[in-house]
Amino acid sequence: MDDLLRRLRTGLPAEALITDPDVTASYAHDMASFCEAGTPAVVVLPRTVEQVQHVMRTATALRVPVVPQGARTGLSGGANASDGCIVLSLIRMDRILEINPVDRIAVVEPGVVNAALSRAVAEHGLSYPPDPSSWEMCTIGGNIGTASGGLCCVKYGVTAEYVLGLDVVLADGRLLTTGRRTAKGVAGYDLTRLFVGSEGSLGIVVRAVLALKPQPPAQLVLAAEFPSAAAACAAVCTIMERGHTPSLLELMDRTTVRAVNRLGNMGLPDTTEALLLAAFDTPDPAADLAAVGELCTAAGATQVVPAEDAAESELLLKARRMALPALETVSTATMIDDVCVPRSRLAEMLDGTAGIAERYDLTIGVCAHAGDGNTHPVVCFDHHDQDESRRARASFDAIMALGLELGGTITGEHGVGVLKRDWLARELGPVGVEIQQGIKRTFDPLGLLNPGKLF
Repeated sequence: MDDLLRRLRTGLPAEALITDPDVTASYAHDMASFCEAGTPAVVVLPRTVEQVQHVMRTATALRVPVVPQGARTGLSGGANASDGCIVLSLIRMDRILEINPVDRIAVVEPGVVNAALSRAVAEHGLSYPPDPSSWEMCTIGGNIGTASGGLCCVKYGVTAEYVLGLDVVLADGRLLTTGRRTAKGVAGYDLTRLFVGSEGSLGIVVRAVLALKPQPPAQLVLAAEFPSAAAACAAVCTIMERGHTPSLLELMDRTTVRAVNRLGNMGLPDTTEALLLAAFDTPDPAADLAAVGELCTAAGATQVVPAEDAAESELLLKARRMALPALETVSTATMIDDVCVPRSRLAEMLDGTAGIAERYDLTIGVCAHAGDGNTHPVVCFDHHDQDESRRARASFDAIMALGLELGGTITGEHGVGVLKRDWLARELGPVGVEIQQGIKRTFDPLGLLNPGKLF
């Protein structure tokens, strides 16, 4: 420990090092439940690329593990510390280095908050579409690490589709530049995509070149109430089959709707089994809402309410934004799953999750990015009750197993981290695991970067 601190201090200012155990303990974990976390030796908060390189050279020389972190809003334990590690928090590297309206790119450091970037590019008539629910807190570096999504993915895609290039500090301290600033580029292997979603296990992202889009028109939202989750999912399938491109297509099941009603006095009927929200930011959103409203009615919707303006749209979206806070009031703890299935299997996923809730005698609410099949079953349980905690963990695993059975994946946007490490091997298979572990050894032969995550 003394040698580690001495070497770190040779290339870092005093304010970049935190050794107070009461403070370092607060950096030990992200927001996930059921994920072990160790005790870090030191927390480092660099401001420059050179300081990150110094940390990695020191870590390599002394064989000390390094756990990179952003805002720690993750939900899989991917930012959890290991015993004796260096926690490398990148939140002070928070500069927007460039916004280029001609090339439609932004160049940013990893600690830039998603919402801050969105507001900055909006001043130039541009948008950065990826919008995780934690966008007011989460950082671009964290978004890249987990390949984050958000509400707008159904039309605009996920983080991976907006990362054009990266500067990455490797495990030995070398600086690697990947990708490009141009609209096209196929020179060599796509190392940029390799780092996106790697959860800090291959290198430390210190700069990103991000693609931007023109700012879209204001969206209008429609809310449709259904007598069953199956009917709502049928509407989703029809909407997509008919070629509509909503900017948002979200679904909440009965449990979630009732929790939102209790928390926000939203006035939704108790008979609502599923609530579907659709939005369009097209030149004529009212016409698109009308067409989708007819499809919802044909699928069995009991009530369809289209917004007439932005204020009404925001009011309708309020219920979706309240979903997680509302479910958190149901019990003392929650586990948030992140299973993505083909849209055509969405109804089976929701019905299967309801069956799991009944089997394990638990409250499980589901909110979903229905347009891309990404479900977020939220297991509510009393963490003071040992048996209920055991059942919660078992139900979480049952939900992941269901997702794989339906041809899906164990994580659509939250990452693997610690929480789903055992399940990754089941999804990838032995050959897939072998190849990915080989890639890990190439970039990090000593296994120092975010150990214990993914594999």
